[in-house]
Amino acid sequence: MSKEKPSVKIGGASGFWGDAAIATSQLLGSGDLDFLVYDYLAEITMSILARTKAKKPAAGYALDFVTSAMVPNLKEIASQGIRVISNAGGLNPLACADALRRVIGEQGLELKVAVVTGDDLMVQIDDICASKEIGMFSNVDFPEKDCIGSINAYLGAYPIAAALGRGADIVVTGRCVDSAVTLAACIHAFGWSHHSCDLLSAGSLAGHILECGPQATGGNFTDWESIEGGFEDIGYPILEIFKDGSSIITKPKGTGGLVSTETVCEQMLYEIADPQSYILPDVICDFSQVKLKLIAKNQVQISGAKGRLAPDTYKVCLTFRNGYRGGHFFGFYGIDAEKKANAYARAALVRSRRALAAINAVDFTQTDIEVIGAEAQFGEMRQSPIAREVAIKIGVCHPEARGVDVFLKEATGLSLSAPPGLSGFAGARPKPSPVWTLFSFLIDKADVVIHIDDDMGSTVFDAFQPDADQEPPMPPMRPTEPAVPNVSDDLIDVPLIRIALARSGDKGDNANVGVIARKPEYLPFLWHGIDQNLLDQVFGHFVKGSIEKYLLPGSNSVNLLLNNALGGGGTSSLRQDPQGKGYSQLLLAATIKIPADLLEE
Repeated sequence: MSKEKPSVKIGGASGFWGDAAIATSQLLGSGDLDFLVYDYLAEITMSILARTKAKKPAAGYALDFVTSAMVPNLKEIASQGIRVISNAGGLNPLACADALRRVIGEQGLELKVAVVTGDDLMVQIDDICASKEIGMFSNVDFPEKDCIGSINAYLGAYPIAAALGRGADIVVTGRCVDSAVTLAACIHAFGWSHHSCDLLSAGSLAGHILECGPQATGGNFTDWESIEGGFEDIGYPILEIFKDGSSIITKPKGTGGLVSTETVCEQMLYEIADPQSYILPDVICDFSQVKLKLIAKNQVQISGAKGRLAPDTYKVCLTFRNGYRGGHFFGFYGIDAEKKANAYARAALVRSRRALAAINAVDFTQTDIEVIGAEAQFGEMRQSPIAREVAIKIGVCHPEARGVDVFLKEATGLSLSAPPGLSGFAGARPKPSPVWTLFSFLIDKADVVIHIDDDMGSTVFDAFQPDADQEPPMPPMRPTEPAVPNVSDDLIDVPLIRIALARSGDKGDNANVGVIARKPEYLPFLWHGIDQNLLDQVFGHFVKGSIEKYLLPGSNSVNLLLNNALGGGGTSSLRQDPQGKGYSQLLLAATIKIPADLLEE
């Protein structure tokens, strides 16, 4: 373990596979970082990497990490003594590390690379299949063995911290929870134990804030026009965290963007479910009482995270082939363009089904039609008249690639029989693509063997196991709900965006929408005004399950969890927004009642 420091500074250099290459050099320019952390993995990414590795066994990791982030910047990283943690290893972390070692050698550097493995459970596929687990979110049966593309446990931060303790300058992992790359730096620096639950929760929150890069510094911000310098120059986040778990987030000087309590709070609420039971491998987090305070321009202090002892299981992400999908956009413009587009879509599906029957093929398992430009996402809240210029998206799923091919051929071939006004950008006809579906379940930590591979060899990491006779943690005490506002009859309807900010995200087939009161006085109106009637109006055409509502009084916010809301989510869905990233915008467009005098104040 390293000598304890009063604080460490961590730069968040990647939020997904494909993030901007400028992040590393920009953060290095700040000149005083201890760590750079990179998050590349998501459920969709794992399915893509599984397909890539199936075609080329030496692939399966985020190539960008090596070629774009490390190669141009390794000498500066070494010069500044910055340590790097990344989950870029994906499904092949050993190959990623080998590629790194080659370029380090070519540049004449002496940086030590360590690899954390053990998340890949494909070696246990027979035992896992025999367990016949039921999907923890989907409640469906375990998929067939020959359809499975990947099985990965979400590991935690302690093995990464152990690799740092063994002298690694760069640690590469496979699948770990996104926040673990940051929490590991904290554990290494401060020596936090498994029982330091509040501190582990604080470190996990720090990682959660950093894990999506500039989403904490103005990216995807509700009040997007208020950010400085334009999106092209937005700064990536820098977080200084202290031994007591408190932290300060900022961005490099001279960069664009905005760090405010609102930008940070939006990211805190992003892609969480129950904010008092945010379950991670190292701790169960409670963010309900987190406080955010602006202490200087573009500097926000974060405090108040609480935690409970970690579970004795890991969440496992399995991806499996589940048929094929395909679709296309067809443009129409002119009088009644929307009606013409819908007529075209109906005809394309009728023709396709006739063609399927002619070859004795089964029907489509799923179809989806959305008229872009006619407020298709707004459902009951639609306000536009019949649109004169639209693009209609028609998507289908079928057990076989030939079934999707039939649709693509018939839909294209209908063009000369179409209503007038058909248009489109020229290009090749799309092709069927395999559907990779997410299946999640839990596995005992004792059944996952973690290794650390570095210059000293390979060693088994002894993961912490809670005592068998230890009492399970008590469920969280729910905050007291705001009292129903005592108001006069002088109420007015205002768009929710007047009194709130919001951000939405996804986890599998579920979506969440975090809603933040612009003033503490607005919170009671948000809590009681966002009722089932309003939620049905905004999301009823999407949500197939229940909607849960949670209160976070520390940040004057509300989190909504929309179950079975994404048509399968990720690579399974045919929706225009399969990850619910725009759901917050739908809610902010809804109206809510509020006293006129309160709004004037």
